[in-house]
Amino acid sequence: MTANVAQVFLEDGEWIATLRAINTCLGVGGLIAFESRVPSDQAWNRWTKELTQRVVDVDGEGPLEEWVHVTKVDGEFVTFDSPTIFLADGERIESRSTLRFRTQEAICRSLLEAGFTNPEVRDLPHAPGRGWLILAHA
Repeated sequence: MTANVAQVFLEDGEWIATLRAINTCLGVGGLIAFESRVPSDQAWNRWTKELTQRVVDVDGEGPLEEWVHVTKVDGEFVTFDSPTIFLADGERIESRSTLRFRTQEAICRSLLEAGFTNPEVRDLPHAPGRGWLILAHA
């Protein structure tokens, strides 16, 4: 799984079902690897318009402005808005997302429940203390 996609699974049942499906597809000896953010880092405190606002030039579309702004933190669940504004015509596209920041223990427990073995959690080399690389065998 790429980036922090594992965090979009908010409900435990949906998360476990996804892991079980991956385990089935991988087959014996397969390896799952994915990233997840470290909850204690509280990355969401850096998700403000002031810290994330940027303008990028997109081929064929022109410049667009975007940023991330947290709207709610409820335990492991963080909800945020990330609008995109096309500066050429002012069109604005709204996006609201929620991520779940599971603990290392919860992630490993869910992998075992889904039939994986030997879950291993490593610090991300490009984000030490902020993200984990999780590995487990099918």
